[in-house]
Amino acid sequence: MKVPVNAPVITPAAKKYVADAMETGWVSSAGPYIDKFEKAFADYIGVKHAISVTSGTAALHIALLSLKIGPGDEVIVPDFTMIASIFAIIYTGATPVFVDVEPDTYNIDVSLIEKKITKKTKAIMPVHIYGHSVDMDPLIALAKKHKLHVVEDAAEAHGALYRSKKCGSMGTFGCFSFYGNKIITTGEGGMIVTNDNALADYARRLKDLAHNPEKRFWHDEVGYNYRMTNLQAACGLGQLESIEEFLAHKRWMTAEYEKRLGKIKGLRLPVTKPYATNVYWMYSILVTEEFPLSRDELRAALKEKGVDTRDFFPSSAQQPVIQKLYGAKEHCPVSEKIAQQGLYLPSGLALTQKELDYVCDAILSVSKS
Repeated sequence: MKVPVNAPVITPAAKKYVADAMETGWVSSAGPYIDKFEKAFADYIGVKHAISVTSGTAALHIALLSLKIGPGDEVIVPDFTMIASIFAIIYTGATPVFVDVEPDTYNIDVSLIEKKITKKTKAIMPVHIYGHSVDMDPLIALAKKHKLHVVEDAAEAHGALYRSKKCGSMGTFGCFSFYGNKIITTGEGGMIVTNDNALADYARRLKDLAHNPEKRFWHDEVGYNYRMTNLQAACGLGQLESIEEFLAHKRWMTAEYEKRLGKIKGLRLPVTKPYATNVYWMYSILVTEEFPLSRDELRAALKEKGVDTRDFFPSSAQQPVIQKLYGAKEHCPVSEKIAQQGLYLPSGLALTQKELDYVCDAILSVSKS
């Protein structure tokens, strides 16, 4: 059997809406599904505004630019995250400042943030990694104390909650990705959400080439062509209508993995803190020293059996491009360790009981042999 690490489910509604967009000729960055998807997503997250863009990276970039963050500024970010979070900061000309993460949730360690704040700090970017919320109350209190913006990277956290609040709804901006492996997908795409009317208007201008509001094709500043297409929005709207079913499937997947793998010595399964409702975007595990194989050896053995997995993200501060740009040799020991030990198992919305059983049987077989 071949089990992919992630395979999407495209709903009948999504296919219907995309077909309608194609038949009516609204295939580019204008059309009724743009407005419908933005409104439906804003309502779902519980915010006033949602601005569709071409990717989660574009969402972060525009959010930071809308806050006038640029050269000479610093943005605090977790060391353990997908590199897109870091690149969005670099695109503005600002400097990423790395903070180590919690050893259990892999989210930014809020207790380590304050000592990284300087006069140049303009924002904190918490990343709700793998679908588990950052501990937001102390983070937001810290941001208010130092008059900093909070830009939530909720790319992997569609539907995740922090004390009953949707991830992405608590900062100045929240940013989402709709890449093909996300809970809601438009193939490629992203969304910026905010409750600030003025910032929402400015973000809309920046993502659409920054036309002067009084005179189209007249440009007072640099803008970006980050417009989502009506086809993508049609797909997203159809997917969003099934999000509760998708989240239920993630809960089922988690319960099955915990039941089958929970007693294997040397595997550390994901946790969920009392303040969080985890959506388990990817089912992530650590292969500790007690397991008979290393993480890489386990991945290789599973690959031979047809089971696809993925490594955890490397430490961002240790990435060659970061070393080249900043010459820093900063170390985040927790992030570096979990990067060496972590992997995630097949976790897509199309995962079946038969496939999940096969994955678990393969892991059990490898661990015993």
